[in-house]
Amino acid sequence: MYKDEVVHNPNFTEQINAIGAELKAKTGVSLYLVMVRDLENNQSVADFEKNITAELDQPSVIMTFVELKQQVDILARPTALYKHFNKSQVLSPNATFIGAVVSSIMFARNYDEAKEFIVNRGGTILPILAERAKGDEIISKYSVAMFNGYTDVAEQIAANHGVTLSSSAGNGSKDFIDILRFIFYGIILYALFIYVRGKYFRKKREENE
Repeated sequence: MYKDEVVHNPNFTEQINAIGAELKAKTGVSLYLVMVRDLENNQSVADFEKNITAELDQPSVIMTFVELKQQVDILARPTALYKHFNKSQVLSPNATFIGAVVSSIMFARNYDEAKEFIVNRGGTILPILAERAKGDEIISKYSVAMFNGYTDVAEQIAANHGVTLSSSAGNGSKDFIDILRFIFYGIILYALFIYVRGKYFRKKREENE
């Protein structure tokens, strides 16, 4: 844990540090988590991360969450580290195949964008941050999202080095989120089907009248 201005939970910090320490010991890669309320002077997340890298030894990966901007980014130095994990997948807004298909239909402007939506699914941060929460649940949501993303990146880097992390949560939480997303988008598609079918039959009745 490099900085935490958001969660302030000793247990959360302890778990993050345990995973990071094991990853560093087994691979030589340092994975830092930075959670801040906001950035000063309209600074971009990229510039903020670059300033941090100047203080750290390489190889290192920095995962940053800015609460008020609801922005998440991952910076790796040297850039060759990007080959050790799939940044697009980790930061995908879609956790499931169905979600990716729906997003491609709604937002893709061409075939390449649609393909990117579908290929880079399996997001472990943004789908959780998108969930509605109130009061203390908001901080819990941040904790779950960033812990999920942190362990995802750590496990991918470890796997790239041919090792496993005993301190990591594994894929259980990610699979659970995939199931929830599958149900969620299934309900959306079903509701859309009912709406289109109802509109079709209403139009048919109007034509027959």
